[in-house]
Amino acid sequence: MECNRKKAWLLFVTFLKIGAFTFGGGYAMIPLIQRETVERRKWIKGEEILDIVAIAESTPGPIAINSATFVGYKVCGFWGAFAATVGVVLPSFLIIYGISFVLRQFENFTAVQYAFNGIRAGVLALIIKALISMYRACPKDWFAYLVMAAAFLGVAFFHVNVLLVIAGCAVAGLAVALAMNRRAEG
Repeated sequence: MECNRKKAWLLFVTFLKIGAFTFGGGYAMIPLIQRETVERRKWIKGEEILDIVAIAESTPGPIAINSATFVGYKVCGFWGAFAATVGVVLPSFLIIYGISFVLRQFENFTAVQYAFNGIRAGVLALIIKALISMYRACPKDWFAYLVMAAAFLGVAFFHVNVLLVIAGCAVAGLAVALAMNRRAEG
């Protein structure tokens, strides 16, 4: 995987265009990423884009950013991943940054305040939907309920850092899995 500044720059510009001219979220970017990286630039093969999209969907974070990072890494290593990621993120960042200045001028209008209240309610509904989906997918045994209750109490009432709670839950899950494996073996 030979990488030079020209190739990293080309990755940046390619993903900058994809990020700037695609509306509708990350899934809307996949056909453009495929066309630019497989058909036009021939950086990767058609089968590889399917693998990249599958990995991007299954890793944390937005699919468009993950796809850009994986394509960039495949094409040009670390600097390719960096260039593609910055390229795909930069247009959204600049648009949101610009909107933030405009919103400050209008945030005292009653209509804007009502709109944000509606947005907050919608976001809350989406979070509750995600909670229900995750609850359905979660195992329902004494350990799962214990970890869920401990995490909730830690965050809601004792103001424990969320990252520490996630790490603690992972450690607890590993400890219980190891204990259950030892019981099964012995």
